[in-house]
This record gives sequence, C-alpha cells and structure tokens, in this order.
Amino acid sequence: MDRKQFRDLASPERAREAIRSLDLAPGEETVPLRTARGRVLAERIDADLDVPGFDRASVDGYALTAADTFGADEADPARLERVGEVHAGTAPDVEVRPGECAEISTGAVLPPGADAVVMVERTDRDGEDVLVRTAVAPGDRVMFAGADIAAGERALGPGTTLTPREIGLLSAIGVDSVPVRAKPTVGIVSTGDELVRPGEPLDSGAGQIYDVNSYTVASAVEEAGGVAELYPHAGDDYDAMENALRTAAEECDLVLSSGSTSASAVDVIYRVVEETGELLLHGVAVKPGKPMLVGRLGGSAYVGLPGYPVSALTIFRAFVAPAIRRAAGLVAPETETVTGRMTARERYSEGRLRYMPVGLVADAEGETLVYPVDKGSGATTSLVEADGIVAVPPDVEYLAAGESVEVQLFSPEVRPPRLFGAGEDDPALSRLLDRIDRPRYLAVGSRQGRRRLRDGATDVGVVTGDQVPDETVEIGAYDREWGLVVPAGNPRNIGGLADLVDDDVVFRNRTTDAGLRSTFEASVEDLAAERGLDRRELTEAISGFEIALRAHESPARAVRSGDADAGLGLRASAAALGTGFVGCGTERVTVVADPDRAAKPAVEELRTAIETGEDVFESLAGYRR
Repeated sequence: MDRKQFRDLASPERAREAIRSLDLAPGEETVPLRTARGRVLAERIDADLDVPGFDRASVDGYALTAADTFGADEADPARLERVGEVHAGTAPDVEVRPGECAEISTGAVLPPGADAVVMVERTDRDGEDVLVRTAVAPGDRVMFAGADIAAGERALGPGTTLTPREIGLLSAIGVDSVPVRAKPTVGIVSTGDELVRPGEPLDSGAGQIYDVNSYTVASAVEEAGGVAELYPHAGDDYDAMENALRTAAEECDLVLSSGSTSASAVDVIYRVVEETGELLLHGVAVKPGKPMLVGRLGGSAYVGLPGYPVSALTIFRAFVAPAIRRAAGLVAPETETVTGRMTARERYSEGRLRYMPVGLVADAEGETLVYPVDKGSGATTSLVEADGIVAVPPDVEYLAAGESVEVQLFSPEVRPPRLFGAGEDDPALSRLLDRIDRPRYLAVGSRQGRRRLRDGATDVGVVTGDQVPDETVEIGAYDREWGLVVPAGNPRNIGGLADLVDDDVVFRNRTTDAGLRSTFEASVEDLAAERGLDRRELTEAISGFEIALRAHESPARAVRSGDADAGLGLRASAAALGTGFVGCGTERVTVVADPDRAAKPAVEELRTAIETGEDVFESLAGYRR
C-alpha cells in the first residue's frame, strides 16, 4: 500500500480559507424565549406595543395639573385639594380637575386630567389639602407611554446575541419565542485501534489508551456554539471508518474526526474522504497540528484533527471553532474586563459608590472608547445599550474625557459594536442597519445625534434639515415626506397645519430632540408670519402641542387608537398603520460621520447600504433618494 506523503503543506491562511469555503450554516429555528440565552437572532424584532403601555408616575407624590403650581415656592405654596389616591397596578378611579391633586405611587397610572407629578418631598399636608412648594412643568416626573420603547420601533436586529439584557427587553414587549440561527450539528468520530472510551475496561499491556479527544472536542464544540453528536469509536479499518463517517455526514453539518491523519500505512482516512467526497487539503504548515484534513463528505463539511489531544484542541480552537461560531452567528470570546478611554467628561458628585452603565465603541485605530449610558433605572433598553459598568468611587466628582477606566462587562460575549450611531428615528435607516454586522443605533433625535457626534461617542450621526454638523463627512442622504397622520378617511377633513390652530383638533407631537419636530415648528413659524402673529400664539392654540411622543410611529398610533385627531408623522408610518395622511412637505435626512472614523469598515458598509438601498426607499411610502 502506498503511503500518503505530506507535500506542499498549506499555509494557515489557506487552511482557514478552505474551512470558510465549507457551508456550515444550518439555517434558522424558533425557540422559546426561556431557552434563548446565548442564541443569535436570525431576524429583526420590532416592538408591537409601547413600554410602558401607559403614562406613569416616576416618583411617589401627587398627580396634578402643572398650571396649578406656576409661581409656587417654599414661601408661597400652591394649595390643592386631595381628591383620592392611585396605586401601582390599579386603574385610577379619580379624575384630577383644576385645583385638585391625587396621591400617587411610583409606577402608577397617571389619572385623567393630570399632566405632571410633584415629589412628595416638595409638599406638605394640611388636612385634606396639599401644599405644593415648587412649580412643575407639564410632563415632570411622568414616564409617558412608549418612553422606554415605542410600538413599531426596532427592538433588536438580526445577528444580536441574546444575553439576559436582550431577554429582558424581549420580555418587556411580550415576545415568548424568537427566530434564531440554528446551531450547527457537529459529528465527532474518534479513530485508532488503541482507543477506549472512558468507563470501559482498559488493557494497557496491549497499548490501549482512553479516548481523550471525543469528550474534549465535544465540549469545545458546545463552547463554540455547536451541538456535539458523539458516534461510536471507529478503529483503523477502512470499512469501519467509512461507515462511521458516512453516517455522521448524513446527520450533521460538520464531521470531525481525530487520529489516523498522519502519513503511515494504516492511516487510510484520507482515502475515505477522497473516495466518498472531496479532499481540499492534507497537511498544514503549523505546529502542533500539521496532519490536518479539510474536505467534504456528501453534503457535510469535514475536518480531520490530529490524534494527540493537545494538537487536536489547538487546531480546533485556531481553525474550526471560528467556523462554528460564524455558522452560529456568534463572536469570539474575550475577557470579562476591558480598559478604555472616556469619550467625554462625566460629572458625578453624590458621594456614593456609582455603578455607571457604559457602552463600548472602537475608534479608527481600534482603541476602545467608553461612553455613559443612562436612560433611567426603569428603562429596559438601557440594558441593551450598555455593555458593562464602571465602578465610580464615592470620592470621585467626575471622570475626565480621555481618562482610562476599567469596564466590567455584563457577559464575556460582549463586544463593541462595529458601527455606533445616534440621531433621528427613521424607518429607512432602521432597515439599512439590518445590512450591517453588529450595529448599535440610538434613536435619540437629531439634536442628541449632533451632540453625541460632537462629544466623540459615535461613529455616525443622523440629522434632518439644514443643521448638518460642521467638520463631519457626509456618507449619504435621502428625503422623506412628513405631515399630519389622521384617521382613515380623514373624518375631520383636516387639510393642513392651519386646521390644528383654527379647529378643535386634538394633536400629538414629537419630542423636542426630534428633527421632525424642528421641521414642524419651522412650518408653524411660517404660518405665524403669514398671519402676522407670534409663534407662541399659534402653538398655544394647538390642543396637545406640548404632548410629545418619542418614536416616529407613536403619534400615528395615538391617532389610530382614537386618542388624537391628528399626529405629527411620516407618510411611511401612516401607510404602515393603515391611517390617513395629509402631506405638509419633505425633509432631508443626512447621515454624517466623524471624520476620524469615516474610514472604519462598518461606516463604509453603511455608505454602501445607502447607495444601494433603492429597494428600501421604494418599499417605504414618501421616501426617495
């Protein structure tokens, strides 16, 4: 029998390319949320309800009408009649009228008529009256419906690894099962006449040894994100090997064998591969692990590992584990603590140990940057945006920009996003981000997008209108139509902005950070100029002008549910929700990059996604590039 000689050993990179050429992707499956930890989302998941689903108090105190407190202070408090109380978990049975208030618990539903909550610490009781010793504004100490995450908002994108943070977010929006990347099934076949499975009798005098590789490699497969299937031990007999390999190939995405790969007369496994599939390479220029095989067996991928346990595990970790992780959608493991530089100065002077939630992002040179994440302790999405915590000692008043800090990661799987952006909440951008690997985007509005870009926290910012930040690099732009979302059929015959002022129309606005709000207010100001009036006179005439909702679909959903006659929104939102729409104009959406990070691969990928995203813009009503 001819011996198989090692000739023209493959380079390590060629070996990796050969393994990458093997298709290990097993598709997707749906699993219960309870068992989804560590899995990778196969599809995006959007929220289909607001969290919270109601306007709620964020402190213990009194629900009231803010206007009743204007001018109140310690010396001259506002006196209000206490008309009842509202507890968390129960529907309000009182209505707050001018001059009245209702005692309210943290997390309780804001009763009808109230638009703010005053902290109990800023009040006193005088019989059934409450003395309010501070002025509050509409919305103070209130967490509005959808403030955490809004219906229609992108909750998580494809490729997201589900850790307890993401499980919490999905639980908050009522998801009980999730589509995930299926784990690749890996069949493990140990060969060699000398091997005996642990637990079976061992004849050392006959040169037998325990099979170390089967269980070791199986554990490594599971650690890498695969499902290990152990097959009966095969000796050095050709027929036994062929039967074991064929069976494993029929049932698994990848077959791993160990042993029988060196160039001796009895090592015939390479011939099994050649005769039943395709041998891509035999031998790699690496130590340990030279006698490695890569090929195909029928519809399955195949890798032959060396027989020595140390060599087998070394080769597995260096070459095979990355392929399994890629197939499962997982990222490479890393230490649980990382060091990075603060992107901006962070003040803190409360004299207590602070566990500051932070996110991570890499700069153009790959250095880790750290930025604070804080949407409030009640916000579930803070868990998803934060990668870990920085412990700030009580005697530290601030962390300086550029200061080195140690981050305790929430899990070893945490990695900085490849692309980090912030700015306008936009449905087209949301879909374009699905085409980027591991993006993170904070839909915090154009104003906050500009600020975070200026502070050096983000790679890109997304803004609307003409206020494009200076000293940035434009990587793409497009137009979207905005206007008033109205009920289907437009029963109030609303024709434009003037009807919000002139008619008794209940309106829902966007937050002041939203670029769409700025566009809307500019049009209101134009209307005021046409009428020779002050802008404030018009805004005060619009019922609901100050009721600001965070996400782009939120006003439209308020209209659809009957809570408003009109809402500020996009034609795309109206089309998606089946409502009517009154167009008022178009606004420019511009994506800009920090000039020092414009060459990052993920930034270039976003540029390409915008340039080639005609299908996205065509799928959304009112969009054009």
